Amino acid sequence: MKGVIWYQGESNSSRAWEYSQLFPFMIQQWRKEWNQGDFPFYWVQLADFKPEVQTPTESDWAELREAQTKTMALPNTGQAVITDLGEGKDIHPKNKHDVAARLVRWALANDYGIKVPFRSPELKTLEIKDNKAVVTFECFGSGLRAFDVDEAIGFTVCGEDKVWHFAKGKVLGNDKVELTCANVPKPLAVRYAWANNPICNLFSKDGLPVTPFRTDDFELSTKPKPVEPPAAKK
Repeated sequence: MKGVIWYQGESNSSRAWEYSQLFPFMIQQWRKEWNQGDFPFYWVQLADFKPEVQTPTESDWAELREAQTKTMALPNTGQAVITDLGEGKDIHPKNKHDVAARLVRWALANDYGIKVPFRSPELKTLEIKDNKAVVTFECFGSGLRAFDVDEAIGFTVCGEDKVWHFAKGKVLGNDKVELTCANVPKPLAVRYAWANNPICNLFSKDGLPVTPFRTDDFELSTKPKPVEPPAAKK
């Protein structure tokens, strides 16, 4: 066996917090039981789906995407980001070709020795400067570009009140985006493409969409609530 490709997660979106443990466990367990070492395991991140929203809100699909991204901490894994290829009214988007093209890049580059850009830009650091937030990305040999318009769209920021607002993004150089928001004079945290169907336009210059992320550690909406023990009978 050369490796595994995986496209799944939609049915787990309401349990995204659980998926952050379940998905890597499954990969590790398959590798253990099949006794073929850390064979390649590449997956497709959830596409954009459901209605677009005009106000930032919590998103179980965004939380599931984060669980998938975190799973890349395992060795010999990879993720194809497709937040630009989905359809709001179809959980199974019609454009299968471009999805496959991004997925196969991982195998071509890592397993067949073909030099091809294969990894989407990912969050590297966040720096707060007065009323601005500057996000730096790991671009894996490429650079950033905002598609169609100059502004980098898809970012939200919040202050200490933890209320999210859309921010204006300006691409700086190859790997930075500067964010400002009149409603958040003192930014605390940043999110990008954090929605079921995010409106976002930041790509690498090789045409790969930036990986959705958040810099906060706020409690996830899909994390199970503690179960109160039954009241003692009198």
